[in-house]
Amino acid sequence: MTVLSDERPAPAISVLLVEDDAPTCWRLQDALAKAGYQVTAAATLAEARARLAQGGPRVLLTDLQLPDGHGVDLIRETRRRFPETEIMVISILGDEESVISAITVGATGYLLKDAFPTDIAATVGELVAGHSPISASIARFIVRRTQSSPERPPGPPLNTARLTPREIDILWGIAKGFSYAEIAEHLGLSRQTVPGHIKNIYRKLEVHTRGEAVFEALQQGLIRL
Repeated sequence: MTVLSDERPAPAISVLLVEDDAPTCWRLQDALAKAGYQVTAAATLAEARARLAQGGPRVLLTDLQLPDGHGVDLIRETRRRFPETEIMVISILGDEESVISAITVGATGYLLKDAFPTDIAATVGELVAGHSPISASIARFIVRRTQSSPERPPGPPLNTARLTPREIDILWGIAKGFSYAEIAEHLGLSRQTVPGHIKNIYRKLEVHTRGEAVFEALQQGLIRL
């Protein structure tokens, strides 16, 4: 006698892949499909936004350099609209500002494109399981960057008194990936005054890039994301 099970197979995990290089996109799609994922692809920021308008994927895999915009904007928008979506960057960009910007606005993983497509597909499972897959070279960079930061003494952050409330608001906007125009509109400032404030923030925190400013602010507890 055959016993029929009431259990149904779990639905495939949905993945939105945003990659403008066609050969790379094909290879990644093939690897993800063979791993059992339900893959939808987009080649531009506009196409990705159109896909997101239909609902949030379980996983977003995105490049940073897109023909019509930057992947950081897509990460920030996706994190706002779909908090449960896991987000991983797949990029040739491994510089400090790209890494810190992507992570601070919501990416939970970051792989360089020198990884094999099959390895990238395998890390999707890790991402869904709650891990944060990061390429070894980037992980080493984060460790070195953290270790190079001097240990802060207990008590209030050292630079809180040096940054004005307005500068802290602008710093929060930088951390969230907002453009200068968006920061100005949100805070009721002139677009032309924002770069001056940011220059003062860099000087006070002794940094030179947006990524360094965000990292230092998080380390000192000046802002929370």
